[in-house]
Amino acid sequence: MLGLGGEFRYASCSSCGSLQLLNIPKDLGFYYPSDYYSFGLLQPSGFLRRLLKKIRMQAFLATGYPLFSPPFGSYWLNKLHSKFKERIADVGCGNGQLLYELHVSGFKNLHGFDPFLEKGSQLVAGLKLWKKELAQTDLCFDVLMLHHSFEHMVDPEQVLKTCFERLNPGGRLLVRCPVADAAVWKEKQCLWVQLDAPRHLTVPSIQGFVGAAQRCGFEVQEIIFDSTAFQFWGTALYEQGEKLDRGRISTYFSEKQLKEWEQKAIQYNRDGIGDQACFFCVKPRENVDL
Repeated sequence: MLGLGGEFRYASCSSCGSLQLLNIPKDLGFYYPSDYYSFGLLQPSGFLRRLLKKIRMQAFLATGYPLFSPPFGSYWLNKLHSKFKERIADVGCGNGQLLYELHVSGFKNLHGFDPFLEKGSQLVAGLKLWKKELAQTDLCFDVLMLHHSFEHMVDPEQVLKTCFERLNPGGRLLVRCPVADAAVWKEKQCLWVQLDAPRHLTVPSIQGFVGAAQRCGFEVQEIIFDSTAFQFWGTALYEQGEKLDRGRISTYFSEKQLKEWEQKAIQYNRDGIGDQACFFCVKPRENVDL
């Protein structure tokens, strides 16, 4: 991604096919420079845009009609069945942009956790960013989200255990991450753009994630593949010896090629061989003896 070079060894589970980085660098911060994409400046919205976003979200949650869907992840937001007053946390929140978009759309009790933040902050009333791990808070939540942060964590099963502990009964967990079931991984191996060594410490397979989640007490209710053409053009840039530079896309690939890759990504998702997936998990409600 950054053109830093280096060589890293991964192990592949002989049972489920999940991937694990064998030797984690002592200083991972070296691979997360200040211009890393998730640490960019938060982009606020003006009054009119905030009002329109709130109206759109209310209409979307009430109807589920695609016309009202927000530009960020409507497919997962709708399936979480989140309510405006629920306590929601984004684990590995980066600069908090997603939480900010949820806030201006009407959600009122939002928290972000990321140990790589420069400092914790109260962005606005009802939205707080914490410079800490989820395991370091006593708060409990109705919804936990891990948007492409799960693969950056050292011990994935312990992460799931912590999520289970920090969810209220009936709480929902969303994990979005690359998966080792990807056809691109099997075809291109170390050139697969979402292997992303050494930042991605673990890349689970579907079987591996489901098994770990169930051992932690979760019910895995649904799995949706949501890969994009990125798996193809990003990998193809690496094949050309390039860094992950979007500005170089037009140098190597035509509009026709990019559109073909978009359609191929849709088909891969249908076939269950795309390179990333959404896992929707639920913490069962406690049984009550009558």
